[in-house]
Amino acid sequence: MTKKKVCNALLVLLALAIAVVIVFPVYLLIISSFKESQDVFNMNLFPNPSTLTLENYKTVFTEENFGGNIFNSFYVATIVTVVALLFHAMSGYALARLNFRGRKVIFTWIISTLMIPFSVIMIPLFIIIKNMGLINNLWGIIIPMIPNAYGIFLFHQFFLGIPKELEESAKIDGASYFGVFWRIVLPLSKPIAVTLAVAFFLANWNNYLWPLIVAQDRELWLVQIAIANFKSAQAVEWNLVLAASCVSALPIIILFFVFQKQITEGVKTAGIKG
Repeated sequence: MTKKKVCNALLVLLALAIAVVIVFPVYLLIISSFKESQDVFNMNLFPNPSTLTLENYKTVFTEENFGGNIFNSFYVATIVTVVALLFHAMSGYALARLNFRGRKVIFTWIISTLMIPFSVIMIPLFIIIKNMGLINNLWGIIIPMIPNAYGIFLFHQFFLGIPKELEESAKIDGASYFGVFWRIVLPLSKPIAVTLAVAFFLANWNNYLWPLIVAQDRELWLVQIAIANFKSAQAVEWNLVLAASCVSALPIIILFFVFQKQITEGVKTAGIKG
């Protein structure tokens, strides 16, 4: 056996080992979600199918109103993603292409907000939302999550890489700045837009701290808050937690597999450009 084949075999074995390490917790989560409460911590990796049950999933949807929590999370994540992408794309384009006084200062100021942790602005943000009358309102969760310097930065860097000749040709044909942005630039930014869309949706789907502060009524809980509250008077109902966790993970998994190609392209084309 040649040295190259040995190296390839070792790389395959290493990849398999890493795959097992990654997949094993997922397998354990899925199997445990079908177990009864007293069997959850039984480390039997291949249980008898007769001992598995769908009651956990039935209880989650019929007694715990988890379907409503899923709707709340989907509503919040979708609106934040769509609105944020539109605003970030327009901001990134303006900062990358339009010449106006203070452009570099504004861009630097926006990027500097990435260094501010959410815990620092959490209390002032809560006071603002409270004065707006948006406590116990899904819009109180949505509005503060829309601004994101990371999205503006990536769009800005992507737009710098688009040849100016495309935009100049459109302007010669009579297109306005908005026309150039909407008909030329925005369609070209699909790879980075899909990448950011998945990132924004995932972040808001899994958001816990801010929705916990704002949405105090049970009817407004998002999935992560609902999962954290699957508990009886004595203990956490881990069988329900695991079943709900499997359900909450499905949209993210589906989203990733559907847009896997676009995500890869977006990562490759999001390089830093001067």
